[in-house]
Amino acid sequence: MSKQPTSRSNFGSKFGTVATAAGSAVGLGNIWKFPYEAGQNGGGAFLLIYILCVLLFGLPIMISEFAIGRRARANVAGAFRKLSGTRSWGIVGLLGVITAFLILGFYFVVAGWSLEYVYQAASNAFVGKTPTDLSQAFVNFSTDTFQPLFWTVIFICANAFVLLAGVEKGIERISKILMPFLVLILILLSIRAITMPNGSAGLQFFFAPDFSKITPNVILSALGQAFFSLSLGMGCMVTYGSYIRKDNNLTKTALHVISVDTLIAILAGVAIFPAVFSLGINPAQGPELVFITLPNVFTHMAGGYIWAILFFLLLAIAALTSTISLQEVITAYVSEEFKLQRKKVIVGSSVVLIIVSSLCSLSLGVGSKLTIGGMRLFDLFDFTSSKLFLPLGALLISIFIGWFYNPKKIRDEISNQGKLSTKLFPVYYFLMRYFVPIAIIAIFLNELGLFN
Repeated sequence: MSKQPTSRSNFGSKFGTVATAAGSAVGLGNIWKFPYEAGQNGGGAFLLIYILCVLLFGLPIMISEFAIGRRARANVAGAFRKLSGTRSWGIVGLLGVITAFLILGFYFVVAGWSLEYVYQAASNAFVGKTPTDLSQAFVNFSTDTFQPLFWTVIFICANAFVLLAGVEKGIERISKILMPFLVLILILLSIRAITMPNGSAGLQFFFAPDFSKITPNVILSALGQAFFSLSLGMGCMVTYGSYIRKDNNLTKTALHVISVDTLIAILAGVAIFPAVFSLGINPAQGPELVFITLPNVFTHMAGGYIWAILFFLLLAIAALTSTISLQEVITAYVSEEFKLQRKKVIVGSSVVLIIVSSLCSLSLGVGSKLTIGGMRLFDLFDFTSSKLFLPLGALLISIFIGWFYNPKKIRDEISNQGKLSTKLFPVYYFLMRYFVPIAIIAIFLNELGLFN
């Protein structure tokens, strides 16, 4: 049985629940990864498939993770043990804890980069630089020994500060402030981008689907992006689910979360593609779109100094709302399973993460020759978590709900013990039992390159 405290924290309000869970889902994947994935996979065609994947794939998994967490009222490993009645299913939760740790190892590094670019934007460092200059500047910074470490440590300390304040007064409060602010900044950036010359071409690329662009690879890419963007399979939503009050409608909460997550991804595309097309830049630039291409865009925009600061501040906020949830997975697990004080766990795990993230950062520069399986530590953490553990964790969750756990119990939890309608439960259960496992296996095989 899970060793959990007699008193467990709850989110204080329904809005706070949605803001916090949405904050977990919204991160660098929405602002950084989604635009370049859309740019490389046909724009509007990718967006259409992505939205379908979020509804058919992301929604049922998120409802399931919320239900598992709330019914068990325990950390992610304890939740699976408690609901299954066996220790073996606890391995699924432990896998989520390990995945969250691995993601944080390299994610904190990239989050630190966002702070550096807030500083560069504020100091007007982009002015007068060519795309080649900006590219070299990014390489010089990311491979430097000390500068990325400084920002990484600052970010980890900020993350710990929020966690130390607790679930309601820390995580929920900061999410309720930052999420609306994040949406506001994106709306302002979108309005500015749309008003740029030839900005309509970017909107057409992003919203008008060219169905000839839809290929099996585009479908799988959209499915994978939906999966990673929604923070599924890493224990975040199970952990947050354990803090959701019993009177909350889990289906509505999940719908609100995926709506906010999708809205922010779309706003990121609206903020980026019109500006990119206005300056004649290739929308399929790839991962460097944010850190190399966009600084060049801002230098050509009226008021670019302000827009650059706002954008990279937005990136840092999105990163923070995600890292909070990832470290909370670790905090809840260690504090409950080993009966340790929450504050000690946060401080201890932050120290360990500073060491691990520093090693990941150094692996891009002075430690680049030290590889494991031909990969630098940064790349190894990324590959292992994103392409192996996340799909595996979500697959096991779908098997647990669809094939192992009593469907009556999961129906009771989703319906708040029969108080809510369950007319769509057969559709949900069919998706979890058949569609979701097949989809995850397809993602898993695609990420391993077996469909190439």
